Amino acid sequence: MSGMGNMVDAFRMHIMQTKELGTCPVRQIGGCSFLYMRISNVYIVIVVSSNANVACAFKFVVEAVALFKSYFGGAFDEDAIRNNFVLIYELLDEIMDFGYPQNLSPEILKLYITQEGVRSPFSSKASDKPVPNATLQVTGAVGWRREGLMYKKNEIFLDIVESVNLLMSSKGSVLRCDVTGKILMKCFLSGMPDLKLGLNDKIGLEKEAQLKSRPSKSGKTIELDDVTFHQCVNLTRFNSEKTVSFVPPDGEFELMKYRITEGVNLPFRVLPTIKELGRTRMEINVKVKSVFGAKMFALGVVVKVPVPKQTAKTSFQTTSGKAKYNASIDSLVWKIRKFPGQTEATMSAEVELISTMGEKKSWNRPPIQMEFQVPMFTASGLRVRFLKVWEKSGYNTVEWVRYITRAGSYEIRC
Repeated sequence: MSGMGNMVDAFRMHIMQTKELGTCPVRQIGGCSFLYMRISNVYIVIVVSSNANVACAFKFVVEAVALFKSYFGGAFDEDAIRNNFVLIYELLDEIMDFGYPQNLSPEILKLYITQEGVRSPFSSKASDKPVPNATLQVTGAVGWRREGLMYKKNEIFLDIVESVNLLMSSKGSVLRCDVTGKILMKCFLSGMPDLKLGLNDKIGLEKEAQLKSRPSKSGKTIELDDVTFHQCVNLTRFNSEKTVSFVPPDGEFELMKYRITEGVNLPFRVLPTIKELGRTRMEINVKVKSVFGAKMFALGVVVKVPVPKQTAKTSFQTTSGKAKYNASIDSLVWKIRKFPGQTEATMSAEVELISTMGEKKSWNRPPIQMEFQVPMFTASGLRVRFLKVWEKSGYNTVEWVRYITRAGSYEIRC
C-alpha cells in the first residue's frame, strides 16, 4: 500500500504545482498516466501504466459516480465518501474485475447489495426484497431491467423532442441549418416486453420493402445522421433489418439521439428591415411568418432584435404580442404567447439614439434571435409509423406519442 500512497502524494503535488497547465484531464507522472476528474470537492483518479482506452475510463468514472449518488441519496462529496467507506469498497468490488468494468447499473446492484448508504431516505424500498433470480439478472443480457415487474395499466409514453438550428442571411438565404433530436420514453410495462419502433427514415423503409418484396409506400422519408442508441437497442437487428428493437428499461430513459441536415422544415421565416436615419434615429420593421400547419400553434415565441448601445428611447407598434426595450442585452424583445400556424405578425419600432462625439465606428448589426416551441411538429419531418409490444402474457398496452420542436440557435442576419 505504500506504493499506492506514494502515487497519491505524487498526483496531489503535481496538480498543486502545475495549475498553470490548465485542465488537461490526463497527466503523465513517471511511467504512469493519471486520468482524473474533479466532482464537487473530490478528485477521482484512474492510474494506468499501459496504453489504456481513455474514453472508456472516463465513461466508467461517470457511471460509477452516478451509482454512488444513487446509493447516497444524490450527494457525492467528501462527507458522503467518508460516511460510506465500507459501502464504496463493496461496490468497487462488484463494478470492476481485473481492470475490466462490469455491471454499473444501480437498479441491478441494489438487488443484491442491499446495504443503504448514509443518506436521505430513499423514495422506494424495492431493495428490501431482492429478486430471487439476482444472479441470473446480473449475468443476463438484459442488465438494465429487473424481472417480476407488474403494472395494473401497461402504458408507454414516447416524446420526440427536436431543436432546430438556423443561420439565415439578410437576403433570406439559408447559410446553415440542421436539427438535433432525441426520442425520450417512459415505460410502465409488466414482465419482459420486446418492443419494435418503426420510423419514416429512408433506410428503414427501403429495408422493410426489400424484406417484404414490395415497393415502399410513397410519403415523406428522411435521412438520419449521427444516430446513437441506448444500450437496450439490439444493434444486430438494427444493422440487418434497420428496425429499432429493444427490451426497455423500467421508467424514463433516452432511447436514441439523431441529427438531420437535409430537408429541414423551418417553422418560422423572419423578414427584417432596418433603416439607419442619420446618426440619431433608426426604423426597424420585422415580419415573422409561421410556416407550419394552420391547425398547429407555437408557444412562447420571443424575437430579440439587437439595437446599438447608445439607444435612448423606443416606441413600438405590433400586430400581435408585446414588445419592449431591454437595455441589459441591447435588444428589442418582442414576445408572442401563442402564434397560430400559417399566419404572420409584424413589429415596427422607432429607435432614438444618443449622438456620441467619440468613435464613429459603424454598428455591426448582430443577428436577430428567436425562441419558440411548437407542439406536435417536427422540423425534421420524423414520424412514428408504429410501436409494437410483444410480451408472453399477451397484455394490451396504451401508447402515447408526442412531438415538440424548439429553437436551438435560430438566428437571422439583418
